[in-house]
Amino acid sequence: MGFISNLLGSLMKFIFDVVSKVGTETELISYYGITIILTTIVFKLILLPVSLQQSKSTKKMNELQPKLQEIQRKYKNDPQTQQAKMMQLYKENNYNPMSGCLIILIQFPILLAMFSVLRNPVEFVFRSQSVFDAINKGFLWIPDLGQPDPYLWGLPLLAGLTTYLQSKIMMAKTVQTNPQAESSQKMMNLILPFFIFWAARSFPAGLALYWVISNIFQVVQQLIINRSLGDIKEETK
Repeated sequence: MGFISNLLGSLMKFIFDVVSKVGTETELISYYGITIILTTIVFKLILLPVSLQQSKSTKKMNELQPKLQEIQRKYKNDPQTQQAKMMQLYKENNYNPMSGCLIILIQFPILLAMFSVLRNPVEFVFRSQSVFDAINKGFLWIPDLGQPDPYLWGLPLLAGLTTYLQSKIMMAKTVQTNPQAESSQKMMNLILPFFIFWAARSFPAGLALYWVISNIFQVVQQLIINRSLGDIKEETK
């Protein structure tokens, strides 16, 4: 984790150096704010192949759901045969039921490392408290991205709202066969945005900015992926 955090911190420092040399800092938008936004976009682009694979995996599972339901109904009293038939279906459709878990496991440590970098920019990016203190860290209404947003209606609210929007879009493309699981998912889609909003109140505003930009990128990316996968399906009919 420390290695990944240092790697991402070095990437952020490189982007900051480039921005500070070629960009123009204003009173409302600092080099540091621009760096967080660009680093977030680069970070999401790095994870794009993994995200695309995850979307394909979800789409394939959704397509198999009717046949899986049929197998579950037909062999509900014979768990061994049911499992064997399901594995046969996966094999025939070249689908690995563990692929979704593996993709999440790949992303998780990288996401945690990015959180560490933005929560501790002195340690992972600037390597000096005096250097970090000397730079301008303002962004729009926020005087210091190293401190929590002073306004609840600012980044904390945007973090919660964009989390809810992302969850809705992701859920719209996921088929649930278990009513209880679907109900739990809907409840989580309400609880998680509130939790993010509440946590962002105490996070450094730079971390909240990263979360908002990341969610916006994810929403746009998912809409494009959904449309692309839909177009591919239409072409293959």
